[in-house]
Parts: sequence; structure tokens; C-alpha cells
Amino acid sequence: MSEVSVEAQQLLPQLVAHLREHRATLRDAWVGRIRDAHLLEAMTPQEMAAETTSVYDNYVEVLETGSVEALQHYARDLSERIIPRGVETHEVVGIVLLLRDVLARSLFEKYQGDVALLNHVLDAYEPAANRIANTVAVSFVDERERVIRQQQDAIRELSTPVLPVRERLLILPIIGVLDSERAKQLTVQLLSGIRTHRAKVVVIDITGAPDVDQTVANHLVQTVDASRLMGASVIITGLSPTIAQTLVTIGVDLSKMNTIGDLQGGLEEAERLLGYHVSRKEVTDGS
Repeated sequence: MSEVSVEAQQLLPQLVAHLREHRATLRDAWVGRIRDAHLLEAMTPQEMAAETTSVYDNYVEVLETGSVEALQHYARDLSERIIPRGVETHEVVGIVLLLRDVLARSLFEKYQGDVALLNHVLDAYEPAANRIANTVAVSFVDERERVIRQQQDAIRELSTPVLPVRERLLILPIIGVLDSERAKQLTVQLLSGIRTHRAKVVVIDITGAPDVDQTVANHLVQTVDASRLMGASVIITGLSPTIAQTLVTIGVDLSKMNTIGDLQGGLEEAERLLGYHVSRKEVTDGS
């Protein structure tokens, strides 16, 4: 470790003591800068006061201890609290950089009379402040991506519900674009539903799916095979002319797929496979 870095490290307790002594003034100056920059406007004044106080105290504590792990834990907790309030990534990065600037200006004002000492002070402060800013930014982005993935998974689950119609019979209505990722989700949910409900027949209705590509079509066939291995027969209903033509064109083995024109017909076929007697009630004219 160089002589400068040793002296810089020795100055840290002095810097931390200064920042804690002037905590209220510096936090207020920081909050003013945040408002001027129109950041955290999704927060109420009470939320702003609570979060900025917490961020300030944790910032100074990390300057003192240098514990990146503690900072990462705090940054994750902060992200979990403020992301649901509509706070964006650039706002988090912005407020941390503003805090870094406010504290740096305070240190400059305190030590500007001694240029050599000021340089050592900045040598101690700037690397630690930059590390804090980077850690908070990365943690926030990671948490935001995790939230987005959770939301996407929830949407996929809602868009591909596995519904028990009667004992041992499931229906999986597919509405919207069926891409590769959603097709994988479909398989997982369907196989789980087959196990949970001990299903013997599954009706997959794709009336609401506008089209499928070769990858998705092949995945659909694999889903049928996987279901069969788990003891469930699959009936596919609602094939559009476009999808039917796609299946023929790409050479899907249609012998593996039991297809029925519409959902009503598919349910009747499913009940027949389960041994239920299907009868149609004749509608007569009351005259």
C-alpha cells in the first residue's frame, strides 16, 4: 500500500466524524438538490425524508467500514422498497451521485485551506464514494430485472391457465402469441397440472393463437409426447388454417397429434375417452 493510500485510510475516521456531525445540514442540502433535479417525485415528502435519512446513514457507515457486502444487502432492501413506488433506475443513480457531490463539497470547504491535506482527503473519499455508487446502481438494476422477470412469469401463468373441467380432465386455452418461451412455460404448467389433478385427458385449445413457427410447433409435439409419458392423452382443438398449413409444411408428425375442429368437439371426445356417455339433447319446436 502506498504512503498516500495509507494516510488516506487513516483520514477516514476523521471524514466520517465530520459527515456525522453535519448530518442534518448535509442531508437537507442533498434533499434540496434531489428536488431541484426532479428526482423521486413518486415519493411523498414523508417517504422522501425517511429514505434519504436511511440512505445517508448507510452511505456514511459504508465509508467507515468499507463493507461492500453490507452495502449490497442494504441496496437490495432499498430497491425492494422503492421499485414498487415507481422509482426508476436513473433516479437511484442520480440521487447517489448527488449525495457523493454534496459530501465532496463539504469536505472541500473544510480542508481547502491545506491543499496537501485536501488531496489526501479526496484520495480517501473518492474511491469509496465511487464504489458505493457502482454497488447501489448494480444492485438496483439486478433487483429491477428480478421484478420484471417475476412479472413476466406471472403474466405467462395467467395467459396459459390449466383448468380442471371435471375429474381427470384438463383444458388449456391458449390466447395470444405463442412464442418459444411461452411454449416452454406451457409445458411446465401442463405437466404439473397433469400430476396435480391425476389427469387422463388434456384438451389444448389454440383457437386464440394467431400463428406458430417451426420451433413452437415442434415444442407442441414434444408437449404431447411428454403428456403421454405421464399417462395423459392430448386433444388439440381450434387449429386455424394458417397453423394447420404450417404444421404440414414443416413436416410435423401429425400421427402423434389428436386434433378436433373446435373446443366443444374436443370436450366431447375427451369425455368419450374417459368413458362418459355423451348425448345431444334435441331442440324441438314448441308449436
